[in-house]
Amino acid sequence: MTKDSTKPRIGIIGTGAIGGFYGLMLARAGYDVHFLLRSEFDAVSQNGLRLESKVHGPLTLENVQAYASADDMPPCEWLLVGAKTTSNAELAPAITAAAAPNAKVLLLQNGLDVEEALRPLLPDSLHLLGGLCFICVHRTGPGQIAHEAFGAVNLGYHSGPGYGNNLRQSILEHGATLFRAAGIETSVMENLEQARWQKLVWNIPYNGLSVLLGEGTTALMADADSAELIHEVMNEVVEGAAACGYDLPAGYAERLFNVTRQMPDYQPSMFHDLREKRPLELEAIYAKPLAAALAGGYDMPKIRALHHALSFMDRRNRQAPTPL
Repeated sequence: MTKDSTKPRIGIIGTGAIGGFYGLMLARAGYDVHFLLRSEFDAVSQNGLRLESKVHGPLTLENVQAYASADDMPPCEWLLVGAKTTSNAELAPAITAAAAPNAKVLLLQNGLDVEEALRPLLPDSLHLLGGLCFICVHRTGPGQIAHEAFGAVNLGYHSGPGYGNNLRQSILEHGATLFRAAGIETSVMENLEQARWQKLVWNIPYNGLSVLLGEGTTALMADADSAELIHEVMNEVVEGAAACGYDLPAGYAERLFNVTRQMPDYQPSMFHDLREKRPLELEAIYAKPLAAALAGGYDMPKIRALHHALSFMDRRNRQAPTPL
């Protein structure tokens, strides 16, 4: 695919399932995309990125512009952060190194207050945005990604030199244009915090229960007890959001529940994190929402129980020796 020099240069910080998928799609749309990798640098440099998608079919990006260090990347006008929230603090220097002046940094991450934690670590001149990805995608090997369903991204502005509403809106619309040019459905969100609570309605029950029960969405939805628990946890998230001043759309949780029942079987990201002995994103997806709702006067006891159980599993999993 020929690059268009009039389009902004895009950097991918964290080329896992999320960063790899959106980076590949943007590169195929003609954008100049540069990928920062760690352990998979050699594999991607030699073999490219490979996507097996049930939506787009098999896609390959050859001759990937891959880097093992952000210091070697050219200045990028847009930086898409696809790494887990657990690594944000150590990613801040890489983001700063790869950023062009007044760059837009888009966090394609789950959870609450992820921008708040990263903002003090970045230069004030950088625009910080949040992106909520509604997608079923996971890595299957070095530089190999499986895409089961969906792909939409919701964008919201967090902070930076874009103080005026018109400038913030212009930046968001520009970001949406990038994704739409790559065939990705994209919406601009007026309130980023509310958008994050909406995403938590799905992430909190399905991520946690996939880990605790060792099953994907199909099995969780097929069993009456686990399905009832999902409903109850979803309702706690909705009430927690309301306690924080965010009234989610009527029937939102039920719509997500029904969509999940109809989609292909999917193991959420936390399921894969546990299996591959990576830290679970408990702070952003559980601890922060629990604290925010409690500060608003509402406790979420079922979510608190999930958090305690997941914390135990996370500690035990990372202490266990890796099988030979």
